[in-house]
Amino acid sequence: MITLFGIKNCDTVKKARSWLEEHDIEYTYHDIRLDGLKLPQVQEWINELGWEQIVNKRSTTWKQLNDTQRNNINNTSAPSIIIANPTLVRRPVLDTGTTRHTGFKADYYAEIFGK
Repeated sequence: MITLFGIKNCDTVKKARSWLEEHDIEYTYHDIRLDGLKLPQVQEWINELGWEQIVNKRSTTWKQLNDTQRNNINNTSAPSIIIANPTLVRRPVLDTGTTRHTGFKADYYAEIFGK
């Protein structure tokens, strides 16, 4: 099952959703702000991609973290920080059921889905 994680007002998430729909790819949408995230799920993303790929350091949420959190984030501390601040996630996160990917570029999605 394909799941796209994001927030509804994110332009990049909107582009990813449009691309999936235009290419008739069935997916489930999970709003990380409304539906939240689970620790095992975030840990899996970090184990596969590393916290650096999951955390958006350009986000307003990142800038609002205290210096201790920003300076000491790592694969161990990141999951709990992300759970407490889900909008830290670089969006969208695409879970194909076997692999996870962050961000959206049409060419990259075409490669992932063989389109």
